[in-house]
Amino acid sequence: MAAGRTVPPAFPSCVQPPARRVERYVSTTSCPETSTVGIDVSPRAPLQLRPNASIYRIDGGWFKARWHFSFDRYDDPNHMGIGTLRVFNHDTLAPGAAWPMHPHRDIEGITYVVSGQFEHADSLGNDGVLEPGGVQRMRLGSGAEHSERNHSKTEPMEFIQMWILPSRRGLAPSIAQRQYTATDRTDRLLRFLKPEGAEGEGITVAQDVSMYVTTLSAAKAVEHVVGAGRGGYLYVISGAVRANDESMTKGDAAYLVDAGTLHLVASETSELLLIDTPLAR
Repeated sequence: MAAGRTVPPAFPSCVQPPARRVERYVSTTSCPETSTVGIDVSPRAPLQLRPNASIYRIDGGWFKARWHFSFDRYDDPNHMGIGTLRVFNHDTLAPGAAWPMHPHRDIEGITYVVSGQFEHADSLGNDGVLEPGGVQRMRLGSGAEHSERNHSKTEPMEFIQMWILPSRRGLAPSIAQRQYTATDRTDRLLRFLKPEGAEGEGITVAQDVSMYVTTLSAAKAVEHVVGAGRGGYLYVISGAVRANDESMTKGDAAYLVDAGTLHLVASETSELLLIDTPLAR
């Protein structure tokens, strides 16, 4: 983005893209769902950091949560999401605890299991348990109810739930899920969510959105190219990384506010989540 260009309305009001500069480093995409190594020269994607301490927290006793964007009682006009990403919640449920059945409409609900055993049930008659690395897309278009429970009676369970605004309203409710292994995401960006009609690995979503996860070993690197008119959100689930020229540690997040290349290098073993979304809703 050239310096001085107006920020699109889809940006949170606090986000002002910095000037960009061109630097050299290695990058390529070997297949649609992963990133590896090659040669590329391109502007680095500008980031707007959100330190761990600045993200809203709530402790409900049986649950603890970090709500990145306005949600429920948390209301912050500066953080209403980015592009089509409206909700990003990192929740921890106590052993046996549950969010009971509750309704939603016209969202694509995406869950990534961080640790423990995630148990799902819904009004469509679906149920099941996902382990760490498990992914679920719950389509709540014309309306449905669902619940989340910690399947374990002895250990806490962590999961990240994200809401994507779909490209059209009133879609028939449905569910899709997949269990990925640690190997699937080690030292590469694994695309676990992709737009309808896109090639490669990943569960489909009714929006031009992709989501990626990686577990990087110390000193390992991956890259992702953010296209024109697009941005996203980066979250450090664990560990510490260099994201372009910025240091990020566990719990930190960053808005990707314009096109360019995101270069990630792990300072220690690190798990990262990345969302790539069109900026216009």
